[in-house]
Amino acid sequence: MARPRVRLVVTADDFGYCPRRDEGIVEAFLAGAVTSVSLLVNGAAAESAAELARRHQIPTGLHANLSEGRPVGPARHGPSSLLSPEGFFLGKMGFREAVAAGDVALPQVREELESQLSRFRELLGRDPTHVDGHQHVHVLPGVCQVFAEALQAYRVRFTRLPMERGVGGCVWLEAPARAFASSVERDAQAAVGLFSHHGLREGWDTSLRLFWRAGHGEEEHAEATGDQRPKGLGPSRPPPLPGAQARPHPPLIRKKPTRPDSVGEHFY
Repeated sequence: MARPRVRLVVTADDFGYCPRRDEGIVEAFLAGAVTSVSLLVNGAAAESAAELARRHQIPTGLHANLSEGRPVGPARHGPSSLLSPEGFFLGKMGFREAVAAGDVALPQVREELESQLSRFRELLGRDPTHVDGHQHVHVLPGVCQVFAEALQAYRVRFTRLPMERGVGGCVWLEAPARAFASSVERDAQAAVGLFSHHGLREGWDTSLRLFWRAGHGEEEHAEATGDQRPKGLGPSRPPPLPGAQARPHPPLIRKKPTRPDSVGEHFY
């Protein structure tokens, strides 16, 4: 029996974080090394990144963000369980701790996610090819339910499962990083049934964020998990433009001031 056709798909996260990062991502796309991106709509360079995606016809999904920078929805204008007293998201670990303590109001998560989906439409003029979570917030208990319901309502069919096989045994990782990755994998495993129930087709993730596409009869997508055949499906997106590596292109970034309250200004 003929084996299914396999094509590697590589998605670059954090598009819109800052101009220098975006420039590298676009150059990688034009060289054929990256095939799609996930956009931070609250990033300091979100508008210029969206322009780049349109100019170079880059398949683009939403990198939903609940942990860095400021919100784009109503939470921006008043007290919110998602924010610190200074008005910023709670951070990678701070948000997780608040979720675990029951301090995060899930209706506010839904409100912010829908605001980011709407902002994506404003920036790109279309719906995202896929939605995944910045720092994997979309698989956290409770939060994953909100994501599944919102993505189904917005007819987004594809998300990501950050299941990094064997990460708990990676002795070269420092203990805190290993523990974090293991907890993310447990959350992702627990979210599988929920995502499937809401019609989402889940891809499998590796630490390199590698996606591969397999087609047999109809075209399907999946993310690689080491030597394990993926069971889920990943974002539907076209391949890189033919001849992209040799094609000349205009300057990637139009320099302009960034907003000091955006991702890229206060974190990392």
